[in-house]
Amino acid sequence: MLVLGGARQGVALARFLAEKNALVTLNDNRSAENFSDLVIELGALGIQTFFGSHPLTLLDECDLVCISGGVPLDLPIVQEAQKRGIPLSNDSQILFEGLKAKAIGITGSAGKTTTTTMVGEIAKKSVRDGQKAWIGGNIGVPLIPYLAEIGPRDVVILELSSFQLELMTISPAVATITNITPNHLDRHGTMQAYTAAKAHILDYQHPSDTAILNREDAGAWDLRNKVRGKLITFGLQEPKGDLAGTFLRENSLWIKDGVLEQEICPNHSVRLRGTHNLLNALAACATAHAAGFSKEAMQAGIEEVHGISHRLEFIRQWHGADWYNDSIATTPERTLAAIRSFHEPLVLLLGGRDKHLPWMDLAAEIHQRADHIILFGEAASLIYSALDSYEKHNFPYTLERTGTLPEAIQAAAKIVQEGDVVLLSPGGTSYDAFKDFEERGELFRKLVEEL
Repeated sequence: MLVLGGARQGVALARFLAEKNALVTLNDNRSAENFSDLVIELGALGIQTFFGSHPLTLLDECDLVCISGGVPLDLPIVQEAQKRGIPLSNDSQILFEGLKAKAIGITGSAGKTTTTTMVGEIAKKSVRDGQKAWIGGNIGVPLIPYLAEIGPRDVVILELSSFQLELMTISPAVATITNITPNHLDRHGTMQAYTAAKAHILDYQHPSDTAILNREDAGAWDLRNKVRGKLITFGLQEPKGDLAGTFLRENSLWIKDGVLEQEICPNHSVRLRGTHNLLNALAACATAHAAGFSKEAMQAGIEEVHGISHRLEFIRQWHGADWYNDSIATTPERTLAAIRSFHEPLVLLLGGRDKHLPWMDLAAEIHQRADHIILFGEAASLIYSALDSYEKHNFPYTLERTGTLPEAIQAAAKIVQEGDVVLLSPGGTSYDAFKDFEERGELFRKLVEEL
């Protein structure tokens, strides 16, 4: 078996397969210098490794190719595997194939990590003696190493990315789509292909399963015809007719299922800033309702979520300003949602690598809300051009271009004033300078704490 990709998903799967006595090769196009400690560990398990390229000869005695999330399907070795008729799989597919417990899967262009975290906390409040809640997938640690420990009465909550879903032919019993908006077009090519990958979370459900859709997001709501079982919805406004779902009423979260309406908890139980996090809480409650969790567990679970690393994460107050890390914002749309969470004067750090997504809606919001813009990274010139095109060379805010994130932080430190919010919400991926958004956010946190 060949595992492509040496990040956490690939390594976890390689170990799992080796423990099942499979002959495993782990392959990554990065140089062996990045994996020096790992090579020794994997070698002790009998796992062969090959780094620096993807030679097609690795397929010669291969009967299964497992693809990690960051590996594109148009890679020549993947296309050659398909030509040879070698099946493709990934860690999520293999996990579902062996899973005996009920699974809850959550996906979306934005909000899926926060929603998954909230559902996970609700599940922890709901499990009884002899049960356990497992939270993983695209969030935290891969669950494939723990497959043998997951009992049939346990509850499994998985965040699923489009990269994981595009190869999957099994859907969870409870499947939630927070929204579908332009994202990862650098990987999927078109919105149609991206949406099709996301829709796999619904495509293989059974009539006894439940789908949860955002009725106020066109991308998610357009998939309602794919629902094979029960449909529960969520949104800020009350659902019309006999549509079941969660909503806001008089500063509280409510759920309506047929004729029954129940208040779940007051808005202030949601400790995270922004309307988008109220939506995430509504999605979590709809998902929890589908899983049979009580409204008391919903409130208690939501109140446990005080903050999530790299998602509007408050770092510290310095020079009278609040500094926030929103490194997870890898699309302009996520940055737009972050901006709308604040009313204070705003110093916004934008940059990273572009994902071939439109910037004009964000430019319009920046026109209304930002006081200072600091650009950094590979996409700095592109973002500058988008802002300049919108403002027609007449900026109502200061605009500075820097090379790196550390330089952007220093630029912000020079101009920040008491009462400001300094917000790292890049709008682009981290891959121009970092291995992932977490590494970028951790550097931001470290440098801000050192100011």
